[in-house]
Amino acid sequence: MARSLRGRARKLGLPPGTPVHVGERKAQKVVITVIDYNETELVERELESVQECSVYKARPTVTWINVDGLHDIGVIESIGEQFGLHPLILEDIAHTAQRPKMEDYEDHLFVVLKMLSYLEPAGELEAEQVSIVLSNNLVISFQERQGDVFDSVRERIRTAKGRIRKMGADYLVYSLMDAVVDNYFVICEKMGEKIEPVHETLVGNPSPKVLHKVHLLKSEVLSLRKSVWPLREVVSGLERAEVPFFKKETRLYLRDVYDHTIQVIDTIETSRDMIAGMVDLYLSSVSNKMNEVMKVLTIIATIFIPLSFVAGLYGMNFDRMPELHWAWGYPAALFVMFSIAAGMLLYFRRKGWL
Repeated sequence: MARSLRGRARKLGLPPGTPVHVGERKAQKVVITVIDYNETELVERELESVQECSVYKARPTVTWINVDGLHDIGVIESIGEQFGLHPLILEDIAHTAQRPKMEDYEDHLFVVLKMLSYLEPAGELEAEQVSIVLSNNLVISFQERQGDVFDSVRERIRTAKGRIRKMGADYLVYSLMDAVVDNYFVICEKMGEKIEPVHETLVGNPSPKVLHKVHLLKSEVLSLRKSVWPLREVVSGLERAEVPFFKKETRLYLRDVYDHTIQVIDTIETSRDMIAGMVDLYLSSVSNKMNEVMKVLTIIATIFIPLSFVAGLYGMNFDRMPELHWAWGYPAALFVMFSIAAGMLLYFRRKGWL
């Protein structure tokens, strides 16, 4: 939580719409790439400076400008100035702790998503904010670092596979959202692969170490739920609201994204219930293990009660106890004590207590 809110204190006292980077710096430098295309032509390049973005303003072709790195506020402000973005959009782009949302600013449509990935080799779940701005033929995406789940979208654009080159910028935004949601299935699958061995270990050998793993899984599922759950509202709003940037034919595809989002949410809720059940299973296993220990100790104590009576009886050392001077007294006492113990063990076994 502290890392996700890093830099928030610097916003205190600043007017609304002032972009301040809140979050971790995940890129060494800002990289800006452009893909400009129509049905017959394609231009893909990396820009040397942010000023070159102005060339792609109000072009008849579909333009996708992708910015990797949010720590340089000057770049965000420059892009906002060139394309007339609302100051609140710039503020939300720089604030990486945003929840998934959709906002209509008349001239622009602003969408915030959470792109998830597992950091290897630790296997920790990481959420990265992806901000997408849509207007007429322009799509601008902002990411915290290089590396994303959009390679399949880029490949379809390069090879003119499917209908992406024939559709407009709204279809490109749909494709980006669909890629993010499809990646959630991969994350859920990896989450399931982590839950299953922990569950098996918990059944066979419950220990505080395993319980710690359960709590880590619980934290990851909550983080996953926090990233995915609000997306349902975003997709539903894009599908049903009268957003001028999305054509009717594109809204049909948004229904598919909505269905996938619901499936992911159902999977997350199932994993969440499993982990909650694992905590109960741990407590139950520990309690059963403790009961077994107490059962054994109780049986041992019960067996020694009559033996202690016999030993105490002949340990009183009275002069007029005939057995004290009997030659076979000691072996007889041991035999009686052994017989009592064996008889009690046999009785307990017949009762099913052993």
